[in-house]
Amino acid sequence: MSKNKTFKEALGWIKTIILAVLIAVFINVAVIVNATVPTGSMENTIMPGDRIIALRLTYYFSQPQRGDIAVFRYPDDPDVLYVKRVIGLPGETVNIKDGKVYINDSAEPLDDSYVKETPLGDYGPYQVPEGCYFMMGDNRNNSLDSRFWVNKYVEEDEILGKVYLKYFRGFEMLK
Repeated sequence: MSKNKTFKEALGWIKTIILAVLIAVFINVAVIVNATVPTGSMENTIMPGDRIIALRLTYYFSQPQRGDIAVFRYPDDPDVLYVKRVIGLPGETVNIKDGKVYINDSAEPLDDSYVKETPLGDYGPYQVPEGCYFMMGDNRNNSLDSRFWVNKYVEEDEILGKVYLKYFRGFEMLK
């Protein structure tokens, strides 16, 4: 094999590798959030050490919905990413009595069948500002969430994506 042919082949491989790296970086920056969950605040839905994939594109085309599991910048320290469930929507009032969540003084609490154990405590009322969301973990008795933050609400533009998949301990689509 001639030096020229070897050089061209090596150059072809280098171009392919650079293109693959650029595509991977683009996907990770613009399309998905790939993260490891460090705490038990979302147990039993997401366990500590699970890896998750959130789709950034979801909230380009629609707004977060109650019950979505979302990745967002922590309001008290935007350098930290959190994963919690959307509970209160813009303009709503969230009240928590005996651990049950009530929206806009409803007589019926939210369905919280995904919650790890019977939640404790009374919190609120919280009036969710326009353009913001009230977030809570599924492990309500062990979750640092909107109830306890200095800045109680997550602004819509700080929500990075909706979690669709957890993996590492096995793949599972999330609801």
